[in-house]
Amino acid sequence: MSVRNQSSEQPAGTLHRAGFACFVGRPNAGKSTLTNALVGKKVAITSNRPQTTRHTVRGIVHRPDAQLILVDTPGLHKPRTLLGERLNDVVRTTWAEVDVIGFCLPANEKLGPGDRFIAKELSGIKKTPKVAVVTKTDLVDSKALAEQLIAIDQLGKELGIEWAEIIPVSAVGDRQVDLLADLLVPMLPEGPALYPEGDLTDEPEQVMVAELIREAALEGVRDELPHSIAVVVEEMLPREDRPADRPLLDIHANIYIERPSQKGIIIGPKGRRLKDVGIKSRKQIEALLGTPVFLDLHVKVAKDWQRDPKQLRKLGF
Repeated sequence: MSVRNQSSEQPAGTLHRAGFACFVGRPNAGKSTLTNALVGKKVAITSNRPQTTRHTVRGIVHRPDAQLILVDTPGLHKPRTLLGERLNDVVRTTWAEVDVIGFCLPANEKLGPGDRFIAKELSGIKKTPKVAVVTKTDLVDSKALAEQLIAIDQLGKELGIEWAEIIPVSAVGDRQVDLLADLLVPMLPEGPALYPEGDLTDEPEQVMVAELIREAALEGVRDELPHSIAVVVEEMLPREDRPADRPLLDIHANIYIERPSQKGIIIGPKGRRLKDVGIKSRKQIEALLGTPVFLDLHVKVAKDWQRDPKQLRKLGF
């Protein structure tokens, strides 16, 4: 079992590499937080609610010797709705196209049926190197971590998966995040950079803005709501007649829920919750776009959209 727990240096004079890595794992295994930590900026939405990632976000890590493009996928799970099936299809398509797969397993939760389900799927992909990334190590002591590392090694042996590496990390505590990048880079093909130096993601801005609004809307809502929220940015336009030194971007967005009864939960008493969602997401959007924003939010009902192919298309799935 190869467990990495110390710093590694890239030898001088190595060739430039560029390629794609994807993080997989069951919902809420820390994939989005890890993507953001590696990129050094928020490009994937994070939430303490499972199953919040719905788009394949590419985060781009620029290094002198390499460009590592991180593809963040939804958590693979046993689907209960048409949306669930589509999210699983996104995951499998992504796995087939990347240069290395990072399987995220939280240090603070024993391996369960969900992890085994994914590992089984991974065992069918023969050529792509697989790295077991043990996330959330800041939440456990060294004994629990050692037990988890052994369990992951054992899982690989049972299913015929040869881990290229097993590495414990903490994205929140910034432990071994750089080492993870050091280990992934040699598995990428040699080649020039695929994206310009300053780019951190290839997600369209409107999609990222919608995701930030959805993240703010997910905070503090009841358990039944996370899957029921979708956000569509209808338009983003610079306000006319503004002086050049005081630009303002008008953003009009709709928050969709599945049932009229959910509307009150999102809006809150006297509209306070929706106002909070607006304030929180506006700060994040201004930081992302680097410009002052006027954010206009409306809550609409799209009945049972997770099960309706027409509604799914309209909402971008």
